[in-house]
Amino acid sequence: MSKSIFTTTSRSSSFTINSVAKRPKHHHHHHHQTPQKQEQEQEELPETSEDQSLLPGLPDHIAQLCLSKVQPSLLYSVCWPWRRLIYSPSFPPFLSIYALLIPSETTPDHQSHDSIKFSCFDPISSNWLSLPSPPPDPLLCLLLRHPSFISRRLPIQSVTVSGKLVLLAATADQFQPALNSPLIFNPLSKTWTYGPPIAAPRRWCAAGASAGVVYMASGVGSHYNLDVARSVEKWDLLMNQNNSSINIKRDSQTANWRWEKMGGLRDGRFSRDAIDAVGWKGKLCMVNVKGDAAKEGIIYDMKNDAWEEMPEGMLAGWRGPAAAMDEEIIYMVNESKGVLRMYDPLKDAWVQILESKMLQDAQYVAAAGGRVCIVGGSGLEIVVVDVVVSPPRFWVVDTPPAYQAVAIHVLPRMGH
Repeated sequence: MSKSIFTTTSRSSSFTINSVAKRPKHHHHHHHQTPQKQEQEQEELPETSEDQSLLPGLPDHIAQLCLSKVQPSLLYSVCWPWRRLIYSPSFPPFLSIYALLIPSETTPDHQSHDSIKFSCFDPISSNWLSLPSPPPDPLLCLLLRHPSFISRRLPIQSVTVSGKLVLLAATADQFQPALNSPLIFNPLSKTWTYGPPIAAPRRWCAAGASAGVVYMASGVGSHYNLDVARSVEKWDLLMNQNNSSINIKRDSQTANWRWEKMGGLRDGRFSRDAIDAVGWKGKLCMVNVKGDAAKEGIIYDMKNDAWEEMPEGMLAGWRGPAAAMDEEIIYMVNESKGVLRMYDPLKDAWVQILESKMLQDAQYVAAAGGRVCIVGGSGLEIVVVDVVVSPPRFWVVDTPPAYQAVAIHVLPRMGH
């Protein structure tokens, strides 16, 4: 197998993947290195002193401006000062893959509560890094399986908003909602914080985010309740985000950092599954069940706090997990056919981008920085598709040994 480096820039963030690639022969190939050779080159980086300038003859602040225009993957292999620079707060953070991992089903502890792992794939060093543990009070206890649903994994719902990872809903023992408040991870500060208490904690809900606002709709608590199943709430994560009271102590939240009730659903049909509400052009798009089955679809207009029917073409072609790139383009994987498609609103149709057996049984999708990241049915591989180039290219990032992904997101790299 070979190593390949691909970099693209989307707005102010770059997304570089340096990973073990598994490509069919017809894919485009670029510079190749064996893992052993790359590791040897990294070990042979020139030794430098701590006070060595970044670029001889230039002040460091000017040198940083120059080097920030260069692909981080290239800087990483040159010298230690440049390697330290790309992980410093002053360097534009590159995008990385974040995953919620559980032991693979072949391991004996795959149902254990404490076996859940939060990790980040650093595309520059090509390493998986563990996130700091969530706060111990209260203990995060998530139920993954139950004897009554032996063939089904219980969902853990999370969203990406304003460069942060937010856990919103999951199931605890006795089928209770596992989270009374959102749990937030800030990659740059490497810290976990709590969000405002949820008036009606729930699971199996519709969860999404747009423009710095988190939305939670429908779902069930410990028991089905029609009011909860029809309810919609939002939480503006950006409000008072610079206030020092927003920290790990939940009792110190400001009065303005809270969930607000919005216009409710007509019925509780969206409480049957864990739904991704995809933020797109100022709206949230959602379907009521996962997979390739027939669905009901609905769109929430956030500006007008109103619900509208999903266009026929969008609903008819929605046959798998979906995500939006910069809230402008929706990408969806038809999981039965293994086809990545994008939605064309002018034609009200899904346009094919790529077909591969590796995309069959796709479970989760994330999109950012010109890349669409897809977790296959086994959860052991993440397929990364470059949708900027034509024809599109894809490669594979393996999950850590003995672990499978149950959720993925694309966020700025962790601070050091």
